[in-house]
Amino acid sequence: MANRLANETSPYLLQHAHNPVDWYPWGEEALAKARDEDKPILVSIGYSACHWCHVMEREAFEREQIAEVMNNRFVCIKVDREERPDVDAIYMDAVQAMGVRGGWPLNMFLMPDAKPFYGVTYLPPQQWVNLLVGVRKAFDTERDKLSESAEGFTNELNLSDTVRFGLTDNQPQFRAEVSTKLFEQLATRFDREKGGMNRAPKFPMPSIYTFLLNYHQLTNDTRALDQLTLTLDRMALGGLYDQLGGGFSRYSVDEDWFAPHFEKMLYDNGQLLTLYSDAHRLTGNPLYKRVVYQTIEFTKRELLSLEGGFFSALDADSEGEEGKFYTWTTPELRDLLGTDFDWFADLYSVEEDGNWEHETGHGKTGRNILHRTRTDEQFAEHADWTLDDMHEMLAGAHEKLMAVRDTRIRPGLDDKILCSWNGLMLKGLVSAYRAFDEPEFLTLAIRLAHFLLHHMRDKRNGRLWHSFKQGRAKQPGFLEDYAAVIDGLIALYQATFAENWLTEADQLAQYVLASFSDSSTEGAPDVSTSGESTRDPLFYFTDKNAEDLIARRKELFDNVIPASNSIMAGNLLALSTLLDRPAYGERVDQMLGRIQPLVEKHPGDLSNWAALYTRRVLPSVEIAIVGPQAAEFRRELESYLTTGVIFCGTESSNNPPVSKLPLLEGRGMVNGQTTIYVCHDRACQLPVTSVEEAVKLL
Repeated sequence: MANRLANETSPYLLQHAHNPVDWYPWGEEALAKARDEDKPILVSIGYSACHWCHVMEREAFEREQIAEVMNNRFVCIKVDREERPDVDAIYMDAVQAMGVRGGWPLNMFLMPDAKPFYGVTYLPPQQWVNLLVGVRKAFDTERDKLSESAEGFTNELNLSDTVRFGLTDNQPQFRAEVSTKLFEQLATRFDREKGGMNRAPKFPMPSIYTFLLNYHQLTNDTRALDQLTLTLDRMALGGLYDQLGGGFSRYSVDEDWFAPHFEKMLYDNGQLLTLYSDAHRLTGNPLYKRVVYQTIEFTKRELLSLEGGFFSALDADSEGEEGKFYTWTTPELRDLLGTDFDWFADLYSVEEDGNWEHETGHGKTGRNILHRTRTDEQFAEHADWTLDDMHEMLAGAHEKLMAVRDTRIRPGLDDKILCSWNGLMLKGLVSAYRAFDEPEFLTLAIRLAHFLLHHMRDKRNGRLWHSFKQGRAKQPGFLEDYAAVIDGLIALYQATFAENWLTEADQLAQYVLASFSDSSTEGAPDVSTSGESTRDPLFYFTDKNAEDLIARRKELFDNVIPASNSIMAGNLLALSTLLDRPAYGERVDQMLGRIQPLVEKHPGDLSNWAALYTRRVLPSVEIAIVGPQAAEFRRELESYLTTGVIFCGTESSNNPPVSKLPLLEGRGMVNGQTTIYVCHDRACQLPVTSVEEAVKLL
């Protein structure tokens, strides 16, 4: 018998649709039932690629006896954290306030009014049953104490960030020595031997390495470049990266980037496309180019929908075993590769008994995770081959193994399409196009942009939707959706000079300003010592028109995905220049001024803010290109540049061009030739008509 989740589109919820638990999706029906029947609520939150979520389902939620305990004592609600990040964020904050280490599955117990009083993550079945019985007994016999506790946690959740973190209005001071201070603090946590941060497990943290890119650009500090390249090299050569099929797993369980947790997430791969593309522009490292091309090929092959959007994730497990799809026994490899086995085993560190012992239901089976310690160039020299021979032999071996791998039972696919993650992918595709001038990358990016603006935007009011599946968009967009899509559209404009993308970005930005701003101090008597309003310039995560939850939060801290506020601040900075909107730039400085003291204390947790701060320390550079060769000149100029430059242009032969963009206003061709205008901090140099002359001005 199916439960109510059978009517949902989320793959995670559908995985639970045939549990004997009487699951409800999050919504008014379940909340009203709890109020009407005066029952406590159990909210269980997870996502489709979560290994321990699957384990808890098998051990607890699929068992009739355990389900009976849950159904009799609670109103049970299942939440996909990727579909409802607003609900997840509130209850994750709550469980951490209770002193419990957060993670998924997250199981929260709420009063009938949805206020939390207790929470846990994974528990084995008997402990889970004992907890269920104990919580319901406490609800029945100590209701007043639980209500008091729930009220306290709810009050904690509703504390403003101003109070919680002691934030105040400050005028930001954009100084190189502050960026150096941020770098030095981060550097104490570097793993200088293996890359990344000095910890295990190791996650790709793209915003940390974006900060290192910006900091190196500001200071030429070789330590930043060394740590950046060490990390990117080790990630690309390790088991974290799928050496056969391309694409990165979510994290490495060890400190060597060797053994991944095999789930593959769109948000990682979209951001890493941008990072590796930008790093290639700086270093020219052919390894980074291979990673970008293979990763895009992976996303096309396994995540691209017919409509042009990208699916969310691939599971870590297949046939009930983590990593089985991606790993190999040595006898398998020997049989498949024949005479190529010896060099292949040398290159990919294959061991006779397997290099990775993974516990299965049938004892230990020695399997190999393909990983490398040498680049193509290093191994070709080691084997006394030419690089062309190396690539030919690699391609042949990979083709044989991929043909076999494609016949295996595949990991589960989370085929919902998330607006925010696709915005990150849009930026990644555009970054790859700008780095490598590959037309297919631009085609994919434009197709994705059209998908987002036509399938994931409400035609009635211009608002974004958060999730899309089977032709159906649902859930009003969050700040993360707007921020990521705007970022991708701004990049797409600069790659194409098609002004419609910039217009769309600005319309979405204006909606954010109108619907996500904190207006709570409007008309309030509190003012700063300068007499200015103390209104918080940081944005809420949820739309003012969205469903009311027990708290309305702001996302400040950068994680594997940067905070939506930090992405949005970067968008406003770019739009302020491209559209000559001084108010946008003032808003960015207000946001940075408010957050800067926190960034200086915790740069590792606010690394995208640190990257944005460092961009503001760098002189702003605007390049306007006018004339038929504008696209060609842009491509040539980008080969000399890393990040942070604002491009504007038109291929129009009109002189001056017909454009409403301020950076093009009154700027025509000189002597009928395509002309480049270079400006630093809004001070313009004389126009030039060749890339060589423009490079000298840079």
